[in-house]
Amino acid sequence: MPNRPNVLVVYSDQHRADCLGSYGNTEIRTPALDALASGGTVFENCFCSYPVCTPSRYSFLSGLPVWRHAGWTNHCTLSPDFETFPKIMRRAGYRTAAVGKMHFTPTYLDVGFERMTLCEQDGPGRWDDDYHRELMGRDMIDLVDLADQRGEYRTRQRDEYWNTWGAQESDLAEEFHSTTWVGRRALEEIERWDEGGNLLMVGFVKPHHPFDPPAPWSTMYDPVALSLLPGWTEASLERDVAFNKGYFPHERLTSEAARLATAMYYGAISQIDHWCGKVFDALKARGLYDDALVIYTGDHGEYMGFHHMMLKGNRMYDPLMRVPLVVKRPGQSGASRSEGLVSCTDMAPTILAAAGCERATSMEGLDLAAAAAGHDMVFGEDRRGSGVMVRTRSRKLLHRKDEDLLFDLAEDPFELVDVSGDASYADDLARLREAATSWRDADALPETYLDEHAPRISGDNVPEVDDDHRQRISAWYARKADATGALKPQA
Repeated sequence: MPNRPNVLVVYSDQHRADCLGSYGNTEIRTPALDALASGGTVFENCFCSYPVCTPSRYSFLSGLPVWRHAGWTNHCTLSPDFETFPKIMRRAGYRTAAVGKMHFTPTYLDVGFERMTLCEQDGPGRWDDDYHRELMGRDMIDLVDLADQRGEYRTRQRDEYWNTWGAQESDLAEEFHSTTWVGRRALEEIERWDEGGNLLMVGFVKPHHPFDPPAPWSTMYDPVALSLLPGWTEASLERDVAFNKGYFPHERLTSEAARLATAMYYGAISQIDHWCGKVFDALKARGLYDDALVIYTGDHGEYMGFHHMMLKGNRMYDPLMRVPLVVKRPGQSGASRSEGLVSCTDMAPTILAAAGCERATSMEGLDLAAAAAGHDMVFGEDRRGSGVMVRTRSRKLLHRKDEDLLFDLAEDPFELVDVSGDASYADDLARLREAATSWRDADALPETYLDEHAPRISGDNVPEVDDDHRQRISAWYARKADATGALKPQA
């Protein structure tokens, strides 16, 4: 299909939008992604649909908000009844592949990729994927990551983990770290490309916590020399602590711990940038870069000190909901920036339009090449739909049945002062509340859709769902973890 543009989507996990050079951060080093931005479009205001991995990813693939696809948790399935951009492109003749983290249930769920070479982080996918089977074959274990993600190990963590908020150098050499592994698999897929008509989605596990880049990325940034990111406060807000105390207790966060976490977070992003550069260079070397659609984005953001919080799981503040989005269209050479409000649900229609494919009628998003100005307002959800975010350029409502928080972003960009009780904002509150309640029926939300036996792709690397491989692999990792002596003995 020489007349169809190649499509490369690079998807990171938990990447706060202002942690890229092209978004104005002068302390992080991201030369490859900044170069992509210099020949593409930077979308300043792109928001995820849901600040959790799997729900957001299903929205990205399907062009649907979560209340429609019903993937409310990290353990859910995108129904085969829903169209996705990879399915449509595959039917149109595209060769479709995915490498890295996808976070599906079942792990090798068929959403339209002919091949998937996976590196998952938590849930059953860790025991199904290619990466952890390879580590086991090498008699290796990613203990820093494993012990942060799995509760049975996390309760046995020693003081260093809790004191650093999980910001620790990986116990794996760079060669075997997940970021390097995913980058190399991406390069192998690029080597398969011939002319046009290829789709590759690359999912990096990082910079998702734990913040554990390997050496030398772990020492790339000096914590003492770094600034705290915008929105840091010296104490947690009462309303936030009451909502969720945190994966680590927010009230115990110190500026020193926040700077260390930021340094390791930046190191993880710079490592991803390094491998993006290698992938972009491989495309250029084969003469495939200029005419390709290249996208970099993330599934959700990260507080990283905002309101004295870390990670995610609290309110839908901008650092959690706003994600980087850089799009280089086929033939585009000059840089541009868009301040329009856009959503991850816009990506499926945008990709399909660039590929010359008809979008599904079910898809709600915009083709951003034709509507770069974006939406008048964008929406997000959290906690199985119990909360709705309505975001305009200057106002933001966080709506629940028993609570409304309204922020004047022009005067209060860090969302510190709730003005919902201020009479001068009564019209704004009424307008955004009406938008939130009319967008969907909160009393008729679907239950989480889960089908452990949904259609999967075929392939020699795809394990059976119902055999005992998960028990065998998880038991091996448990023995290996105990043998390291790095964790407290089991009670």
